[in-house]
Formats: sequence, structure tokens, C-alpha cells
Amino acid sequence: MPVHKVLVVGGGITGSVLSLALAQRGADVELVEISPQWFGVGHGITLQGNALKALRSVGVLERVLERAVPFDIMRLRRADGELIVQLDTPHTGGPDLPSTAGALRADLQGALCDAVFAHGVSVRLGLTIDRLDQSSDHVDVTFTDGSTGRYDLVVGADGINSRMRSLIGIAERPRPVGMSIFRVVAERPAEMDCAEVYYGGPRFKAGYSPISPDQCYAYLLDENLDASLVGPRAPLALMRERGAGYGGTWGRIVAALPDDTAVDYRWIEAVLVDEPWHRGRTMVIGDAAHACPPLIAQGAAMCMEDAVLLAELVTGDEPVEKALEHFMSRRLPRVRMVLENSLRLAEWEIHPGTPGADPARIMSETLQSLTAAA
Repeated sequence: MPVHKVLVVGGGITGSVLSLALAQRGADVELVEISPQWFGVGHGITLQGNALKALRSVGVLERVLERAVPFDIMRLRRADGELIVQLDTPHTGGPDLPSTAGALRADLQGALCDAVFAHGVSVRLGLTIDRLDQSSDHVDVTFTDGSTGRYDLVVGADGINSRMRSLIGIAERPRPVGMSIFRVVAERPAEMDCAEVYYGGPRFKAGYSPISPDQCYAYLLDENLDASLVGPRAPLALMRERGAGYGGTWGRIVAALPDDTAVDYRWIEAVLVDEPWHRGRTMVIGDAAHACPPLIAQGAAMCMEDAVLLAELVTGDEPVEKALEHFMSRRLPRVRMVLENSLRLAEWEIHPGTPGADPARIMSETLQSLTAAA
């Protein structure tokens, strides 16, 4: 029998898309989010075509594209801003969708939140799961506020530091890749019409993407600095210091930032649950099961693909156990390929001059392979 009552743990992109997709297929969905406030935080996000396809499937693409910036090319530049090459980017969502769109996370999450509420999902904020007790045909859940519930399926979409992962007995933990990232939202220069990446400077690379009619997202990939810096309020002076040597539009953007600009600084981590992501009627998806360095910009797309496919399969005609096996057979090879190629690119960034390194080929091959159905 297909599932009817589903608990989704985590209200980010993955959990929101999953809740929406399930509700649209007639499931009774509850979503719990540990934060007492439900909104998209932080910087911009790159949505490639397969992410846009997933958003279209749950009916929010039009809303997202009202403020997002679609584009079909990217440019590679030297550290001083000199153009190296302009590239056409593959249409991973099909020829009728942009190959890429830049968006503000708050705009994306706002569209998803509104749609989740509009489809009748029960949303509870400020709590998460405390305990799980499984039977053959249901899962009993105790929440951190002491309340309880019974569900046909419980899905953890609670991110790279997932509590659900350990609750259901999966031992994998995220590990540092050896790279970190500074990120800011800034005023969008008039000339910025697509994502651009700067190579050959003092750090691994720098870049930016337009994310709204008047905003852009700029970043700097660096080595891992002191862990005490990690958080949403890193010093702008440090980003400027570490990014000294990058010119062109990137240099002008960073130089023009107000001194009180919020700089998000993170060590980049990765995790892959390279085995079934389910234990009975509990499971994890999205970044809780697979999170990769942002070098191919496929993180959000892989999460959304998980959500859409899982909703389709568990509300179909197969028994839950078969549906989850079918899900894993389709998802694990695809996300493993993306993660392994992202890690390979990170390794080449960290160790320039590695024999045989060919980042352009790996990126192109990965994106071309993703044009196939998820």
C-alpha cells in the first residue's frame, strides 16, 4: 500500500519540496522545523536546469522566476578580470528551461513556504524528533516538546548535520574537504548578466552570480582558516584581505561593500551515505544523505530531485519497501557521481598542477550526464 501519513523533519529546500510534492499527491503531511522562524537565510543560490525542473513539477517555478535571474552562459576570467572564455552551459532540465538561474535564498524559501501552507501541510516550528519507535507498518514519534504522532513514513531532510541520520542508525558524518568559502550579497552591477568565475589569483578562485534584479551573490574559495571565524558575521576586512589580487567586477563589488556587510564564512564539508538511506519506514534524503562541495553547483538540484522522486514513488502502487528500494536504485548512482566529481574538482583546486587534471572536462561531462531523467 502507498503511504498516506508522512512526517518530514526539516523545513529547508529539501523538506519543503518534499512536503509540497507529497501533499499534491494526496498525502497527509506534517513538517517539523527546529528553528522557531521559517525563512530562507543567508546568501544567494545557483539553481541549474534540473533544479528548475523540480520547482516546476511542484508548481513554484513561475513565482521563483519573478525575481530570479536566468542565464544560459558563464564566463571564466583571469584574476585581473581579463576574459578567458565564454561557455554555453548544458540545459540539465531540458531545452525549454534556462540552463541556470541565480536566486536569493529568501526568495526561493518564501515561495516554497507559501506553497506548503497553501496545500494544507501541517507545519510545526521550534521542535524536532526526540525518539523513534518502528513497527512493520508504522513509526511512532516522540517530539522534543513531549507530543507524539504515528506515521506511515518519516523522512529526515534536516541537512548535512542531520540528527535523523544518527537516530536511524546511519554512522556517516560530514568531513571537511579542505576548502572554505566567504559569501556576501551585494548590489548587482549593471554589466553582470551571468555567473563568472575568476582563476589564477591568490586563493582557489572567486566568483559571483546575479540573484535578483538588483542583487548579486559574490564568493571567495579559500583554504580553511581558524574555525572560530565560521558563522554568519565574519569580518569583511578579512574577506577583502584574502581576496586582494582579484580585480575586474569582483574587485569592484567587494571594494564597494558597506563596512557593516554580513559575511558568511564556512568550512566546506562533504558526506555520502553510500548505502540505503532508509531503515524500515524511516530515511534521510538531501544533504542529510549526500552533500558535496559547491564546485558543480548541483547541491540544491540533487536535493530537489530526491524530494520529487520520493514523493512520486511512495504515493504510487508499490509497497513502501519496494518503493524505497526503487528510489535508491535511481538516486544513489546519480548523487555518487556528482559528489565524487565535485570532490575531484576540489582536490584539483587544492593541489594545482595535479597530473591529468581537467576541470572543464569533468564539469562538462557531469552536467551532460545530468540531462538524463533523474
